[in-house]
Amino acid sequence: MTHQPASALLTAALDAAALGWSVFPLRPGQKRPALHGEEHCPALGDCAGGHRKWEDRATSDPDRIRRAWDRLPFNVGIATGPSNLVVVDLDMPKGKVSSDAPGGAETFEALCERAGQPVPTTLSVRTPTGGSHLYFTAPVGVRLGNTAGRLGRLIDTRAWGGYVVAPGSVTPAGAYEVTHPVAPQPFPAWLYGLLAPKQALRKLTGRPATLRTGRYAAAALNAEVSSVESAQAGERNGTLLRAARALGRFIAAGDLARDVVEEALQWAGESAGLPSAECRNTIRSGLNWSIARNAMRRTA
Repeated sequence: MTHQPASALLTAALDAAALGWSVFPLRPGQKRPALHGEEHCPALGDCAGGHRKWEDRATSDPDRIRRAWDRLPFNVGIATGPSNLVVVDLDMPKGKVSSDAPGGAETFEALCERAGQPVPTTLSVRTPTGGSHLYFTAPVGVRLGNTAGRLGRLIDTRAWGGYVVAPGSVTPAGAYEVTHPVAPQPFPAWLYGLLAPKQALRKLTGRPATLRTGRYAAAALNAEVSSVESAQAGERNGTLLRAARALGRFIAAGDLARDVVEEALQWAGESAGLPSAECRNTIRSGLNWSIARNAMRRTA
């Protein structure tokens, strides 16, 4: 089996650590952790006080990384939770499936389109099998776990409890390579809303999601409320107006009740510091404009 030279893999580990990410060794040429399991724990070193799993032992300390990669060409794992990352894993179809079967990337693009959101532009890594890893910074104050298929077929997410293989690592299928070298962007609020829409909607509106509220509508509501709540001085009214216009199309389609949207946006606007009356007028104006516009589109 051909491995990447140890020096190149050490560089990959140090490069990841320089970004503040916590790394740990994976078996040479593989994707599995190289660290011992609990059943074989020697209770020494890092584990002197009890067994520590790979997530606990992941590090961004350059000296520890140099010692770990000193002798063997370990691949590099990035512990996403400690690294403050959420990685969206867009996989390729496996096994004997039709050659035109959609992969994770196509499913993700369709997901973005249905939610009325652009495909996020962020740090992207191509996997050896033709898939992609999209790197995002994790939401502040939120501890996300891993998901499998919750966002769609062949779409997984990696956060706390998960890891990804770092670019520069090599398996028999090929190398992990950066394809879009930009800084990871914040994890989109609308995607977070899709991971837990009912809980988020209940938190925002003080009521459970109605049966008519679909995942995409709930995600859009969560995202717009979040943008209004966090808007800076001088941008609050404009942000509130844009949010009302964005959500009006869901009301026009019957996916959201108008009173739910008004209540959530009113709460967000007042939380951001806008006067109550100004919030009501802006919300009413934005919703009326959007509902009328979307109604004309359906009859055109």
